[in-house]
Amino acid sequence: MDYPFHLNFSERVISETHKLNWTPGPSPGVERIILEREAPESGRATSIVRYAQNTFFKEHAHHLGEEIFVISGEFVDERGTYVAGTYIRNPPGSKHSPGSEKGCVLFVKLGHFDPGDLKSVTINTNREPWLPGHGGLQVMPLHHFKTEGTALVKWPAGEKFLPHRHWGGEEIFVLSGQFVDEFSRYPVGTWIRSPHLSAHHPYVEEETIILVKTGHLLSFEQE
Repeated sequence: MDYPFHLNFSERVISETHKLNWTPGPSPGVERIILEREAPESGRATSIVRYAQNTFFKEHAHHLGEEIFVISGEFVDERGTYVAGTYIRNPPGSKHSPGSEKGCVLFVKLGHFDPGDLKSVTINTNREPWLPGHGGLQVMPLHHFKTEGTALVKWPAGEKFLPHRHWGGEEIFVLSGQFVDEFSRYPVGTWIRSPHLSAHHPYVEEETIILVKTGHLLSFEQE
């Protein structure tokens, strides 16, 4: 694979992950679908990671931080068990020994932290309340630092949002339903990365939940 892989942050990227192939990960029993990555392995990366049952990874450090959303199954490390719907931020310099007894699928981002963002976060979103958002949207904030914001957003069936631009970019992973805009339809498992000042007019026809990150791409684009 050539490097960098989808690391031109001024371009829009869409990946329907259910159509992509799993590739072997760095440990037996671990597979990945790589969405973006730079060399070396310790650099920035975004991927879907799958752990087979009874797979455990040796202790390792996250020099540039790690962000995880558990899509399915149960993820574990020495600090606890994380069921589907758990959001985890391991800050720069943290380390752990991850694995899974039951098997799991994760959405994982490496190396995208602001150097000053040192907060550890673990949120079981199954237990958190939804807050009112614009129109009929419901929002569950997960993390905020400087311009970066991460949240779950629940769209009721038939909801339409105003046309808008993304200051600092927007990244979406579709967790349920189907997300739609004037460009395409995005089923469950679709990853969308839209650059700084990109614009669209999104809507849904069925109830849809998306994992959204905003305001984090401008600094990368300018590097």
